[in-house]
Amino acid sequence: MWTTQPAYSSHNGLAVARSGQGPTILLIHGVGLRMESWNGLKSHLSNFEVICIDLPGHGKSDDMGCHITDVSKLTAYLKEALETFPHYMIGHSLGALVALDWACKYKEGLKGVIALNAIFERTEEARLAVIKRAEILASEAQIDPAITLERWFGTNDTPERQACETWLCENRIEQYAQAYGIFARSFGADRKGLKNLHIPSFFLTGSLEPNSTPEMSHKMAKLAPHGQSYIIEGAAHMAPMTHAAQIADNITRFIRNCENRHKGN
Repeated sequence: MWTTQPAYSSHNGLAVARSGQGPTILLIHGVGLRMESWNGLKSHLSNFEVICIDLPGHGKSDDMGCHITDVSKLTAYLKEALETFPHYMIGHSLGALVALDWACKYKEGLKGVIALNAIFERTEEARLAVIKRAEILASEAQIDPAITLERWFGTNDTPERQACETWLCENRIEQYAQAYGIFARSFGADRKGLKNLHIPSFFLTGSLEPNSTPEMSHKMAKLAPHGQSYIIEGAAHMAPMTHAAQIADNITRFIRNCENRHKGN
């Protein structure tokens, strides 16, 4: 399930994989992960063309340039790398912030956006705690994934946990720290951008998620003119891997409604 997928390199060094036919979906993973973290979800999206990427500095992508210092610059880098714009964007964690940033800025061809485990207006205390973790990571000689894995999976030793452990340990530590720093410094999705988001938007998170909480997803959905939210019971931060079938059912229903909406127009 979590094995490496074949990919090609974009003109600016981003690893990209394409499969299937139908409306185009772009999948953007979170910090320290790679495109293979979407494998479980992809297996349920056979009616779509699915584009997966490795974020810069992750997996098979080239290193992230020092000019990429925030979510906005990361979004611009991805936009430059892709040959065609997607119809739908799905992002997880940091990837969700990129997907929402893209949807607020680049509307060409986009019909809907889906944010999984996205943060929104977290407290300064919570943000500083994440910044502290990023600073500790940047000072380490090698990656120790134990604390991260416990936060994501508890004590459960599952194939998903083992895959994440491998990916985390294979990261280039300075690149991992840079991406983590981008996520740490962000307060989350932009309130003004959400209010002006005039395409359908869908916010999902796990009921056991302590950071990108259910309350955050509900708040974002209420701000967005065509927003909706859904909470996955018993799921935590790695819901796209642990609850892939349930998430895929909701995504497929959301996209079907978006397609019908466009046909009606």
